[in-house]
Amino acid sequence: MKHARFVVLLLLFAASSAFSASPSPAPAVTAPIITPPPTPPPQRTLKPEDYAQLRDVDEPNISPDGNSVVYVVKKADMEKDKLPGNLWLAKWDGSENRALTYGNKSQSHPRWSPDGKWIAFLSGREDENEVDQLWIMSSSGGEAQKFTDLKGNVDDFAWSPDSKRIVLVVHDPDPREPEKKEKEKKTVPPIVIDRFFFKHDIDGYLIDRWSHLQLLDLATRKIDVITSGKHDEFLPAWSPDGNEIAFVTKRGDDPDRTENWDVYVIGAQPGAKERQVTTSPEADPHPDLESAPAWSPDGKTIAYIHGGDPKKIEYAVHTLAIIPAAGGEAKVLTQNLDRNVEQPHWSPDSKSVFVVLEDDGAKTLVRVPIAGGAPETVVGGRRSVAGYDVSKNGKVIVRASTPDSPYEIFATEKNNLRDLTKQNDAWLLTIRLGRFEETKFKSKDGTEIHGFVVRPVDPAAGAKPPALLRPHGGPQSQYANEFSFEAQLFAANGYAVIMPNPRGSTGRGEKFAMGIFAAWGSVDVEDDLAAVDDAVARGLADPDRLGVGGWSYGGISTNYLIASTTRFKAATSGASISNVLAGYGTDQYIIDYEAELGLPWKNIETWTRISYPFLHADRIKTPTLFLCGQDDFNVPLLNTEQMYQALRSLNVPTELVIYPGQFHRLKKPSYIIDRYKRYLAWYAKWIGLTGAASK
Repeated sequence: MKHARFVVLLLLFAASSAFSASPSPAPAVTAPIITPPPTPPPQRTLKPEDYAQLRDVDEPNISPDGNSVVYVVKKADMEKDKLPGNLWLAKWDGSENRALTYGNKSQSHPRWSPDGKWIAFLSGREDENEVDQLWIMSSSGGEAQKFTDLKGNVDDFAWSPDSKRIVLVVHDPDPREPEKKEKEKKTVPPIVIDRFFFKHDIDGYLIDRWSHLQLLDLATRKIDVITSGKHDEFLPAWSPDGNEIAFVTKRGDDPDRTENWDVYVIGAQPGAKERQVTTSPEADPHPDLESAPAWSPDGKTIAYIHGGDPKKIEYAVHTLAIIPAAGGEAKVLTQNLDRNVEQPHWSPDSKSVFVVLEDDGAKTLVRVPIAGGAPETVVGGRRSVAGYDVSKNGKVIVRASTPDSPYEIFATEKNNLRDLTKQNDAWLLTIRLGRFEETKFKSKDGTEIHGFVVRPVDPAAGAKPPALLRPHGGPQSQYANEFSFEAQLFAANGYAVIMPNPRGSTGRGEKFAMGIFAAWGSVDVEDDLAAVDDAVARGLADPDRLGVGGWSYGGISTNYLIASTTRFKAATSGASISNVLAGYGTDQYIIDYEAELGLPWKNIETWTRISYPFLHADRIKTPTLFLCGQDDFNVPLLNTEQMYQALRSLNVPTELVIYPGQFHRLKKPSYIIDRYKRYLAWYAKWIGLTGAASK
């Protein structure tokens, strides 16, 4: 702006000089009109209600020609107290970014037809229970049409290469459902269970219901069942010639007792016989990874995510493998990488496979050559890439986030990222964020631990800020370079936020993750406390004003920490367990428990050793707020109730918050905002905030 004003002054000076030097009239000189830039909106700190303004951008899918991207945006509808998702369309060249669907009924999983003429998606918009069905709309615009009306939920689907058929993954309906709809029947039939793995969060009790493949002919709308039996099938993928479908399943006399998922292939017609492609005892791949097997463009090879040693459960590293589509010997391409990879996608020339690579505090997109050699970075840097897609002509889009920006969809161009969606840009302009820093420090035994610290937005002058240690969930996960609304909310309220990746975390290799195998609450507690010591030593935290808290394994870690030290003035423990014996048979982790801890009646010492926060609850002096969803089958409410009851019996200040009808992850926006407010109120009450933190 200084340079522009200088040009104007020169023009005015030249005009005045010419006028005074000549007696004859000079032509008028008009100075250019300089329009000042728009005044940026005033910035403020975050508040809990801002959660309703945040837009969650997800599920990107690029058109076959690479010119358009369809994606999902979720934003809170506070009037309906829901978090619906709607479809949006963005052009690769940035010329367009608009909504395709509207309303408070969720739409998800958008997928372009291979000919580019149609967009299919899942929605329960016409069902009072929001059971998902398949809908299809023209890519040129117009209303979507409902193509299925099945009793069971459509969980997933994939287009055939000729765009004329769609393979569906359909979950069997509840066999008691017809009886429940009969108005004269007021008593719901009993739930009868005979399965080893019999409960799962959100799904509830698992009776004799399974997910199978069905084939939809779009011209006739006829649906044929192509798989059946007492087992599940997931993650379908068509062969390039449209003759076969690869999928992931478990087989055997009792598939509930194993995690031995394998890739199978079946002909794309009723009555076809399936054949097993992978035969290893590991999970190839586990459906929770949402990594479908991928056919090479020439149809000769299938890429898939190969699981680690099943005895190491989720601590094991999963790798990229390829295998001949006709069957044969598998080849692991990332055997020596010692890092998790997921979401395989072939390059158009069949010479390499794209995967998302999880590495120390980041997730990047790489391309792995099938001939061997080191992965090539496609999208790197200190960010988190959580999804991507590749068009037929090689254009790549990624769903990515950095600490100062929520997830958006980006076009990749010559190692640069160009934001296509910009859903959160306007909101971010109004918010001041805390500074996000990476940290490295030594634990008690000398092990180097990595993590993050978020500095308070408005620290009180001349004083060290109060600090909150926030252990992450999992434990087989990690904090990464991505936007965290929760951490920024705490920073906005004057706290330094300490976010370590202790042993048990992923991103640092299998040995690091296995550090707490059958030893929860051991070295991970030492690592978490070392993170606090590091922040205190660097002047980032007041040692006399410390809090701790987390959700899921973050809540479990919180319980271990407050049973190990009294240095924390306040704690919040969400969806946690401390009497681990109470988890056996009451939650969804039966396979994990038996693999990691053994059978309770044969290995009671291990079970009781890791249950010390409950069995030695008299060590706890920290005022603790307990929270949980009423219908959580992941870490059921009874575990939280036990810890609350123990502290109440010991007269330690405590409170129990139960969210009605909620699962392990809260769904209602009002409850999520309520939880944030309760966190802030509890910490403010017991830590004794001053300055900005007391606002």
